[in-house]
Amino acid sequence: RSSDDGASVLTLLAFDTAQGALSAAVLGRQGVLAHRFELRTRGHAENLMPMLEAVMAEAGVTFADLDALAVTVGPGTFTGLRVGLAAARGLALARSLPLVGVTTLEALAAPVRAEPDERIAAAFDAKRGEIYFQAFDANHEALTEPMLVAVEDAADRLADGNVMCVGTGAALLAEALASKGVQARLSDAPAQPDACSI
Repeated sequence: RSSDDGASVLTLLAFDTAQGALSAAVLGRQGVLAHRFELRTRGHAENLMPMLEAVMAEAGVTFADLDALAVTVGPGTFTGLRVGLAAARGLALARSLPLVGVTTLEALAAPVRAEPDERIAAAFDAKRGEIYFQAFDANHEALTEPMLVAVEDAADRLADGNVMCVGTGAALLAEALASKGVQARLSDAPAQPDACSI
């Protein structure tokens, strides 16, 4: 679609169900038009569609107004991912909309503001001494692929410079980095993915 000044206008519905939260956002040319975020470890299936309807109503758009969809594709819980991906695929097919997948680690790193000499380490606690992990430079360009690794192995990958850690595995990773003499800070960005970052 085009606006009155001829510029292309994209109305995007983004949502996340992959980890310990449920969120949805409608984004347009002016930025975030509507947004909802709930910390939640269960009930994603029952609450996703009502949340999508609520953010679209608040933004004043319908499914017919959407130009694209975006959803997190993991890593995440099996049930959470299944809910989000099934809903995204169904909506995309029903409305012939393009669908963009974003990793939860990319979404986690997106709001982090790091110093130019810092790397961003996005990490989810996978239990048993492991984390889901991905490293980015200060401009959010990926330095590694997303991976499931032992905390110590992730720390070894970051042992040559300053690091800003974010996510539910941030404290574990920062502790491992500190033991290797690496300066690691904990980000004050949310520890769960947010649809606004997708």
